[in-house]
Amino acid sequence: MTNDQAVVRIQNSQMYRNIMSPGWTLGWTWAKKEVIWSMVGAQATDQGDCSEFKGDIPHCCKRSPTIVDLLPGVPNNQRFSDCCKGGVLTSWGQDPSSAVSAFQLSVGLAGTSNKTVKPPKNFVLLGPGPGYTCGPTTIVPSSVFLSADVRRKTRAMMTWTITCSYSTILVSKIPTCCVSMSSFNYPSITPCPSWACGCQDSTIAQRKLQLAALLILIFKDDSKISRVVTPDRTELKEIPPMVQCTQHMCPIRSKVKITITNFDYWKNYTQWTLVVQHPNLNNLTDAYSFVYKPLNQYRLSNDTGMFYGIKYYNDVLMEAGPNGYVQTELILREDMKAFTLDQGWTFPMKVHFNGDECMTPLPDS
Repeated sequence: MTNDQAVVRIQNSQMYRNIMSPGWTLGWTWAKKEVIWSMVGAQATDQGDCSEFKGDIPHCCKRSPTIVDLLPGVPNNQRFSDCCKGGVLTSWGQDPSSAVSAFQLSVGLAGTSNKTVKPPKNFVLLGPGPGYTCGPTTIVPSSVFLSADVRRKTRAMMTWTITCSYSTILVSKIPTCCVSMSSFNYPSITPCPSWACGCQDSTIAQRKLQLAALLILIFKDDSKISRVVTPDRTELKEIPPMVQCTQHMCPIRSKVKITITNFDYWKNYTQWTLVVQHPNLNNLTDAYSFVYKPLNQYRLSNDTGMFYGIKYYNDVLMEAGPNGYVQTELILREDMKAFTLDQGWTFPMKVHFNGDECMTPLPDS
C-alpha cells in the first residue's frame, strides 16, 4: 500500500488581522476514502473509527478531519517547518515570518497519480472562532522542493490552493470595540457612544451573570482557565464573553492618547493590532512603547498606520482588571499648512482593533 506525503501551508495574508490563541482550526472533507496515517507539525483532534485496520492504526480515519497546530516545546521528531505556535498567526503587516504555519501528513488510499488523486472539498477555517468562508480548491502548477544540498529539485504530484475570506458580519452584527477621545485644546473626554456594542439590557446582563455562576472552570497548573464545562459536564468549545458592565458595553475601548482597555473578564488578546486613520500620521515622529508601521500601500498618502505591542513587553492585552490595558503617546509634528482644529481634524477618522472597525464619536460631539 502506497502513501502520499502532503504538505499543508497556511498563510495569513491579512495586513492587520491576526489569529489569536487558541489558534487556527482547519477542516475538510476527503473526496474518497482517504485516511491520515501520520502527521508532523499538527494533529487531528479525533482519530475516528479505525476498527477496520489491523496492525498499524492510522492517525485519523474520519472522512472530515479537524486539524490543529501543535503547541510550542514539542519534541523535534514531531516538528515541521513553521509549525508548533499553538495556532497563533500574526498579521502579514505585523510580521510575515510569523504569519505562516505548515504541517506534513501521510495520506493513504488517495491514489497513485494526478489522474486518481482528488483534492479535498468543503474546507472550514476557524481563526479561532467563526468569520472565515473558504472557496473551492484551485489546482495550480506543482510545488517545487529543493534537496538539503540545494542541488536537486523535486516536484509535487499535485498542488492546489484554497482562499478563505473573513467577514465581520458572520461574527457579530454589532461593533466589538469603541473609541473615546480627548485633546490638548479641549480637556473634556468625549466618551464612547452609548450602547456602541449592544444594548445594556438588564435581562441579558442578568442571564450572563447566571450563566457565569453555573459554569465550572477547570484550571491548569499555572492558574489559567483550561476548560469550561456546565454542571452536567458538557464542555463548552468557546468561553462565553463576560464583559464588564459599562455605558458602551464594548469588550475593547481605545482612547486617543492611545490607551487600549480590555473590558472582557475572561479573554486576553495575543499579538493585538490597532490601525488608525489620521490625516496627520505622515508627521508622526515617535510612538512610545508601541511599534508603528505605515500602511501606505498605494503611496498616494500616508494617513493610515498600524500599531502593535513590543514582543515580551506589551504584545498581550490582558483580561479586564488592573493590568487590562496598554498605552502609548504619539508625537506628531505640526504642519502649519494643514493643521486645523476644525471639524475634529485632530482626531482619527477610523480606528480598527484586531481588524474590526471600532465605533467612534462624531467629530462634532
